Amino acid sequence: METVTLTGLLHKAAAEFPTRRALSVSGKFDLTHAQLQHIIDHAASLLIASGIHPGDVVALTFPNTVELVIMFLAVIRCRATAAPLNSAYTAEEFEFYLSDSESKLLLIPAEGIKPAEAAASKLNIPLVSAALQDENSKITLSSNPESNIDSVKQLVNDPADVSLFLHTSGTTSRPKGVALTQLNLGTSVLNIKSVYELTESDSTVIVLPLFHVHGLLAGLLSSLVSGAAVTLPAAGRFSASTFWTDMIKYKATWYTAVPTIHQIILDRHESNPERPRYPKLRFIRSCSASLAPSILERLEAAFDAPVLEAYAMTEASHLMTSNPLLNNGPHKAGSVGKPVGQDMAILNEQGEIQPPYSNGEVCIRGLNVTKGYKNNPEANKSAFQFGWFHTGDVGFFDSDGYLHLVGRIKELINRGGIISLLINCVE
Repeated sequence: METVTLTGLLHKAAAEFPTRRALSVSGKFDLTHAQLQHIIDHAASLLIASGIHPGDVVALTFPNTVELVIMFLAVIRCRATAAPLNSAYTAEEFEFYLSDSESKLLLIPAEGIKPAEAAASKLNIPLVSAALQDENSKITLSSNPESNIDSVKQLVNDPADVSLFLHTSGTTSRPKGVALTQLNLGTSVLNIKSVYELTESDSTVIVLPLFHVHGLLAGLLSSLVSGAAVTLPAAGRFSASTFWTDMIKYKATWYTAVPTIHQIILDRHESNPERPRYPKLRFIRSCSASLAPSILERLEAAFDAPVLEAYAMTEASHLMTSNPLLNNGPHKAGSVGKPVGQDMAILNEQGEIQPPYSNGEVCIRGLNVTKGYKNNPEANKSAFQFGWFHTGDVGFFDSDGYLHLVGRIKELINRGGIISLLINCVE
């Protein structure tokens, strides 16, 4: 298992399912798995020709476009570290994230993003735009480097390569930098593929931004390594008005979203139902925030598919627990399900494992878990104790092994030698 790399899994899928659809931009073009891999390798050769070396950090800021997918995967293919950033950031925010990640290059869309350009200019970070005209083209970079595909063929991706760098706010004011390796990402996408039984017959529409692990790992990468198909909305972001049109056109079998988007989809259905035109979905997935049981029930009734709640965080390369598909057990409203592909325990303040129905801190360990925060020994010291990564969330297991989240540890107070947990309760 320690030999797993995300790029290796993507190459394997492209070899097994070369002619199957991999990535579509709604209404514009489709790429097969073989085409996508070919374009990624070419883009990686352009980055190498641009002076990108293994271990360099390359920041990317795009809407949800084909260029973002290709350049993200090209960066990690050449053993560099991808740092995707929200294209809606202010110049000050771009400046912080570019500086903190120590980015060597910033990739942007051809139409440009002014605040990002201003920040890169201030920090003297080279700026390059990337564009793909159609499915028969290759990526072009504004710096116009000469491609040498052999430079990519000679590179072997290592499980220990740091491939993704993201910031998580956690409970502190200063964002913490999280480094995730090829092994972390590869392990996580295999966990996602396994629990949802994703195959080459599956298809999804991306509704979440790809600068977060939810959309990136659960939506995009888990689909690609399964030989499945992904569709990006033409607008480069979620649009309630085109969501079902895309889902129907591209024969979607599932989608994953946050509760806010589920609510928007549900509200639109209740005011303007599109039945009987909804596709037959295997499941609907909800993650990143608590989904009210009443919303879960209404989603299931409206779209005739099980709604599976999951629990995830950046430090775990996204997925930690999920409710199972119906053929593998019940899904419980109010629970985030069972651990997937990693060890999980409920610990008290002394690091002792708690029995079912006893509250404590949710702790994990596994090949999907980050080795630590960048340049933050204090955060690492508190997060890694007793041989476990401490999530900062409070919960309990029921007698069936399903996790129930109670709240979040707000702070630790030491009064007379007794440490008590102050909890922010989950609404």
